[in-house]
Amino acid sequence: MNNPLASLRVLEMGGFLAGPFCGQLLGDLGADVIKIEPPGRGDPMRQWGHRKVAGRSLWWPIIARNKKSITLDLRKPEGQELARRLVGKVDILVENFRPGTLEKWGLGPETLLELNPKLIIVRVSGYGQTGPYSNRAGFGSVAEAMGGLRHITGYPDRPPSRIGISIGDALAGTLGALGALAALWHRDQGRGGGQIVDVSIYEAVLTYMESLIPEYALTGYIRERTGSVLPGVAPSNIYPTADGQWLVMGANADSVFLRLCQLMGRPELAEDPRFATHEARGQNMELLDGIIAEWTATLPINWLVEALNEAGVPAGKIYTAREMLTDPHFAAREAIVWVEAPGIGKMPMQGVFPKFSATPTQVRWPGPELGEHNREVFCELLGLSEIELAELTRKGVV
Repeated sequence: MNNPLASLRVLEMGGFLAGPFCGQLLGDLGADVIKIEPPGRGDPMRQWGHRKVAGRSLWWPIIARNKKSITLDLRKPEGQELARRLVGKVDILVENFRPGTLEKWGLGPETLLELNPKLIIVRVSGYGQTGPYSNRAGFGSVAEAMGGLRHITGYPDRPPSRIGISIGDALAGTLGALGALAALWHRDQGRGGGQIVDVSIYEAVLTYMESLIPEYALTGYIRERTGSVLPGVAPSNIYPTADGQWLVMGANADSVFLRLCQLMGRPELAEDPRFATHEARGQNMELLDGIIAEWTATLPINWLVEALNEAGVPAGKIYTAREMLTDPHFAAREAIVWVEAPGIGKMPMQGVFPKFSATPTQVRWPGPELGEHNREVFCELLGLSEIELAELTRKGVV
């Protein structure tokens, strides 16, 4: 009960990623998250993932961790009535249905705020609750393209690429959680009641696009794909090593570049007019990267990482899960924790983040079984009798 959000109760509706990731973050911080899933089949995330163990998704134990699972058919009047009763018991509602769906079910914001005037409603969708595109189906991949990320990802001689994770959904979920907590602060300072937090995936991506918009509006410049470098920032790239690996290094600040030159045995490079300033290095990026690559290619990566960091030059390996699971720094900070998951056994997953000095957080349990908490929520929280719950289950409402 010493978690940062202990005693906060959240109701999560919807499936897949963006909304549930918002719920995951709130649950990680200690909130009591009640997740509604369709009876019989549950959230599609129970089946997603590149690999399965014993027929079970390895994604579900993470995206649904620290949540309670109940089953409820929101398309049926009895299910909608139970949802309204639940709304009266929670602080935050997170949903990521297509706009208009809650209203169709008689669960629109006006209705919910009448039932619970202090309710914070986080609505996550592809394009937001307003505007000409609001009713479109919105998946993260399309929203990433609209928000500007796809166009600048990849190499200039190839089509736009995608990042290897569902980054748009994760960004929307993160900003949804931030918005929920900001709305709670506003409410609990006595400056208002509940409200709607409208989160679109494309705007979540757009939020992280740095100066991309004014660069075009004021100078006509459109950012393009640049592969492994940022234009004008050098040296900051990946470099080959003698043992066939790739070294990531950033030495673009003047003082750091000087330290790199000294380690390379080439101190004169720091005085060379082509490399002496940040602007000059950016203009001569290819030439400078070639000089550095010739040096790194003669040395093994472990020596390079140790020597560069000893010299105060940021550098490291490109990690896969294999390196993460064996790295002592990950272990020391508990960046990866091992959790007992139903039907799977012990499995590793990323730990709860960020870390708090006075209110530590943890994975309290992995993604639950479908409907695992039906009795706790419907009987203990809402006061249904065992007979009523059994009848609702028979009718397919629960």
